[in-house]
Amino acid sequence: MYGEELVLDIHGCNVELFTRKAIKAYLVKLCDEIIGMERAQLHWWDYEGEPEEYAEAPAHLKGVSCVQFITTSTIVIHTLEELGTMMVNIFSCKDFDPEAAAAFTGEYFDGEIITEEVINRL
Repeated sequence: MYGEELVLDIHGCNVELFTRKAIKAYLVKLCDEIIGMERAQLHWWDYEGEPEEYAEAPAHLKGVSCVQFITTSTIVIHTLEELGTMMVNIFSCKDFDPEAAAAFTGEYFDGEIITEEVINRL
Protein backbone atom coordinates (compact mmCIF):
# COMPACT_ATOMS: atom_id res chain seq x y z
CA MET A 1 0.00 0.00 0.00
CA TYR A 2 1.30 3.47 -0.89
CA GLY A 3 -0.76 5.44 1.63
CA GLU A 4 -4.16 6.39 2.97
CA GLU A 5 -6.54 9.21 2.23
CA LEU A 6 -9.23 10.34 4.65
CA VAL A 7 -12.16 12.05 2.92
CA LEU A 8 -14.57 14.07 5.07
CA ASP A 9 -17.72 16.05 4.31
CA ILE A 10 -18.83 18.02 7.36
CA HIS A 11 -22.12 19.94 7.66
CA GLY A 12 -23.52 22.33 10.26
CA CYS A 13 -20.10 23.79 11.01
CA ASN A 14 -19.41 26.91 13.04
CA VAL A 15 -18.68 29.25 10.13
CA GLU A 16 -16.91 31.70 12.44
CA LEU A 17 -14.05 29.17 12.25
CA PHE A 18 -13.85 29.47 8.45
CA THR A 19 -11.01 31.99 8.64
CA ARG A 20 -7.35 31.73 7.75
CA LYS A 21 -6.39 32.14 11.41
CA ALA A 22 -8.71 29.41 12.74
CA ILE A 23 -7.91 27.00 9.91
CA LYS A 24 -4.17 27.50 10.41
CA ALA A 25 -4.57 26.79 14.14
CA TYR A 26 -6.51 23.62 13.25
CA LEU A 27 -3.74 22.48 10.88
CA VAL A 28 -1.03 23.09 13.47
CA LYS A 29 -2.84 21.06 16.13
CA LEU A 30 -3.90 18.34 13.65
CA CYS A 31 -0.37 17.85 12.34
CA ASP A 32 1.59 18.41 15.53
CA GLU A 33 -0.65 16.63 18.04
CA ILE A 34 -3.15 14.35 16.28
CA ILE A 35 -1.50 12.76 13.23
CA GLY A 36 2.20 13.52 13.77
CA MET A 37 2.92 15.06 10.37
CA GLU A 38 5.57 17.63 9.52
CA ARG A 39 4.01 20.74 8.00
CA ALA A 40 5.56 22.42 4.95
CA GLN A 41 4.15 25.17 2.70
CA LEU A 42 0.58 26.39 3.20
CA HIS A 43 -1.30 27.90 0.25
CA TRP A 44 -4.62 29.78 0.43
CA TRP A 45 -7.40 30.42 -2.09
CA ASP A 46 -10.16 32.78 -1.02
CA TYR A 47 -11.64 36.19 -1.60
CA GLU A 48 -9.36 38.03 0.81
CA GLY A 49 -9.09 41.61 -0.43
CA GLU A 50 -11.74 41.07 -3.13
CA PRO A 51 -15.09 42.01 -1.51
CA GLU A 52 -16.87 42.69 -4.81
CA GLU A 53 -15.96 39.28 -6.25
CA TYR A 54 -16.99 37.63 -2.99
CA ALA A 55 -20.39 39.36 -3.05
CA GLU A 56 -21.04 38.15 -6.60
CA ALA A 57 -19.82 34.56 -6.10
CA PRO A 58 -22.38 31.74 -5.86
CA ALA A 59 -22.81 30.02 -2.48
CA HIS A 60 -20.89 26.93 -3.58
CA LEU A 61 -17.76 29.06 -4.11
CA LYS A 62 -17.84 31.37 -1.07
CA GLY A 63 -15.29 30.23 1.43
CA VAL A 64 -11.68 29.60 2.25
CA SER A 65 -9.69 26.85 0.58
CA CYS A 66 -6.16 25.78 1.34
CA VAL A 67 -3.56 23.16 0.71
CA GLN A 68 -1.25 22.31 3.60
CA PHE A 69 1.70 20.45 2.20
CA ILE A 70 3.13 17.91 4.60
CA THR A 71 6.40 16.09 4.02
CA THR A 72 4.44 12.95 3.18
CA SER A 73 1.73 14.55 0.96
CA THR A 74 -1.15 17.04 1.52
CA ILE A 75 -4.13 18.17 3.52
CA VAL A 76 -6.76 19.97 1.42
CA ILE A 77 -9.62 22.00 2.92
CA HIS A 78 -12.57 23.68 1.21
CA THR A 79 -15.10 25.66 3.27
CA LEU A 80 -18.47 26.96 2.10
CA GLU A 81 -19.53 29.78 4.42
CA GLU A 82 -23.13 30.27 3.30
CA LEU A 83 -23.79 26.52 3.42
CA GLY A 84 -21.95 25.85 6.69
CA THR A 85 -20.14 22.91 5.13
CA MET A 86 -16.58 21.89 4.51
CA MET A 87 -14.65 19.18 2.74
CA VAL A 88 -11.34 17.87 4.08
CA ASN A 89 -8.92 15.41 2.47
CA ILE A 90 -5.91 14.14 4.37
CA PHE A 91 -3.55 12.09 2.22
CA SER A 92 -0.26 10.64 3.41
CA CYS A 93 2.08 7.79 2.64
CA LYS A 94 3.00 7.89 6.34
CA ASP A 95 0.65 5.91 8.58
CA PHE A 96 -1.84 7.94 10.64
CA ASP A 97 -5.03 7.32 12.63
CA PRO A 98 -7.92 8.39 10.36
CA GLU A 99 -10.50 7.93 13.14
CA ALA A 100 -8.62 10.32 15.44
CA ALA A 101 -8.18 12.82 12.59
CA ALA A 102 -11.89 12.66 11.71
CA ALA A 103 -13.06 13.02 15.30
CA PHE A 104 -10.75 15.99 15.92
CA THR A 105 -11.84 17.71 12.70
CA GLY A 106 -15.56 17.34 13.41
CA GLU A 107 -15.13 18.57 16.96
CA TYR A 108 -12.86 21.49 16.02
CA PHE A 109 -15.29 22.87 13.45
CA ASP A 110 -18.35 21.95 15.56
CA GLY A 111 -19.98 20.07 12.68
CA GLU A 112 -21.54 16.75 11.83
CA ILE A 113 -19.50 14.38 9.71
CA ILE A 114 -21.75 13.31 6.83
CA THR A 115 -19.15 11.40 4.82
CA GLU A 116 -16.11 9.70 6.32
CA GLU A 117 -14.22 7.45 3.97
CA VAL A 118 -10.73 6.02 4.10
CA ILE A 119 -9.21 5.15 0.75
CA ASN A 120 -6.17 2.91 0.56
CA ARG A 121 -3.85 4.09 -2.19
CA LEU A 122 -2.15 1.17 -3.89
